[in-house]
Amino acid sequence: MTTYPIPYEQFTIEEITIIIEFLAMIEDVNHNKRIDPQVLSLKHKEYRKVINSVAMEKQIGRAFEKETGFSVYKTIKRMK
Repeated sequence: MTTYPIPYEQFTIEEITIIIEFLAMIEDVNHNKRIDPQVLSLKHKEYRKVINSVAMEKQIGRAFEKETGFSVYKTIKRMK
């Protein structure tokens, strides 16, 4: 199980759940699991609402890529 690089203290449990579900979906896509692109797009929108900061989104994205080897940006771009 991957430990996600999230500043947990800055988010509610509901928000953390949204972030983790999205990052787990990014991992699943990169492990060749079938994910509906529309579902991924919806989860991405929810994720961006929760993060609500480009700087924070990039920070989490870089840390996630360092931890997993998967780029959130490249995965989303590939799924479109």
